[in-house]
Amino acid sequence: MEKENKNIYVTTTLPYINSEPHVGFAMELIRADVLVRYSKSKGYDVFFNTGTDEHGQKIEESAKEKGIEVQEYCDQLSVKFKDLIEKLNISRDVNFIRTTDEKHIKAAQEFWKIVYDNGYIKKRTYQSKYCVGCELEKTDSELEDGKCSLHPNREIDLIDEENYFFLFSEFKDKLLELYKKDDEYVLSKGRFNEIKSFVENDLKDFSISRVKSKMSWGVPVPGDEDHVMYVWFDALVNYISTLNWPQEKETFDKYWVNGTTYQYAGKDNLRQQSAMWQAMLMAAGLPATDKIRINGFINGDGGIKMSKSLGNVISPDEIINKYGIDALRYFVLRHISSYEDGEMSLALFDEKYNAHLVNGLGNLANRVLNLSEKNIDTKIELDEIKVNDDFTSFMESGDFSKALGFIWEKIGDLNEYISNEEPFKVIKTDPEKGKEMIIESVKQLNEIAHYLKVFLPQTSDKLIGYISDNKKPEDPLFPRLD
Repeated sequence: MEKENKNIYVTTTLPYINSEPHVGFAMELIRADVLVRYSKSKGYDVFFNTGTDEHGQKIEESAKEKGIEVQEYCDQLSVKFKDLIEKLNISRDVNFIRTTDEKHIKAAQEFWKIVYDNGYIKKRTYQSKYCVGCELEKTDSELEDGKCSLHPNREIDLIDEENYFFLFSEFKDKLLELYKKDDEYVLSKGRFNEIKSFVENDLKDFSISRVKSKMSWGVPVPGDEDHVMYVWFDALVNYISTLNWPQEKETFDKYWVNGTTYQYAGKDNLRQQSAMWQAMLMAAGLPATDKIRINGFINGDGGIKMSKSLGNVISPDEIINKYGIDALRYFVLRHISSYEDGEMSLALFDEKYNAHLVNGLGNLANRVLNLSEKNIDTKIELDEIKVNDDFTSFMESGDFSKALGFIWEKIGDLNEYISNEEPFKVIKTDPEKGKEMIIESVKQLNEIAHYLKVFLPQTSDKLIGYISDNKKPEDPLFPRLD
């Protein structure tokens, strides 16, 4: 899985702040957090990165619509994404970078200079069809009735101007060679096949600047005051500017060069993360990312894509305020496929919450701890937790849905054991045997609590505390809601 040292770097993408945080990015942040917590539990030194992407035409447009300065708009939105760290109970040592930070701007300009000096940036006349929603060029084959399938309500822009180009086409063979080194370089396999096909068949140089007089909100191109950087070329550099590259070599070498690097992204970022950024790193003479994990989308009821116009968008706050942090973490980790699209609605969330958290884990904890508090008056010597090989395999492959499925099997088995073997009755007729059964149940609940630590940290800590104190929960772990 990792290089021989004990250093790991984990990053999400930086969400584009042209709208409020949505549950899709919350899922990406939660999944990255699980990898971070799991890696730390194994003794790894982890650098965890997230932040906000704040340049480009969409940001400039959104600020103008609100009638405020662009930097003020960015400041207002960025803090809402930063607040997610606490709201989602994300590891507290996560680094939060903004692409309007001065250190990032300087790093992006230095990166440009290196790639330019290495001969991979050229100035050309640029004619293309461009989706502002995606901040990407679009070929005719990617358009449906002349519109982007992801942003069908926006007109495609026709651009005809002189721009700087990144010589992406020169990296076809190097990218394919990179992909051959690891058959799980990009997960899932379907996404990996998709990007390999893209590189084999459709690798074209792409524009990496915009004329400042037409689009001013961007990082200035070094040596050319008439141009600003194309948003993707600037934003992707955050993955190393967050490590204080190029000013400070020690941190960069520790985590990027000598550590194992992981990038989490949605499927709409597949091309940027696993091809464009990797080619850019090669052009700058820097090591490629080690692992890229691509999430699917969260769709609304009936598999319909979430959108504000349809009124089916779910915010993280909406779920957290009603069900709690760990309920949201549980749903997106267990009931949204680790690598494919998944469905989420308030009705479906309510169903899973009641079935698996209230009636499953919550009920089990109450049954076991109630029996223990009433019948065990000596300290229970808890066993050392030995992690199951299947669970380890799920975690190493990033299949957190299967890992939680494994835990819920244990929850179901223990609930079934108590129902079938009835230690609450045995304790009355055979106290010694009854005590043994209850103690064994507590040990199994303790094992479940420790397995849950990286997924549902609040719930895990509560359970471990109740077990240590031999007390049943004063309030339900997951209260039943009307």
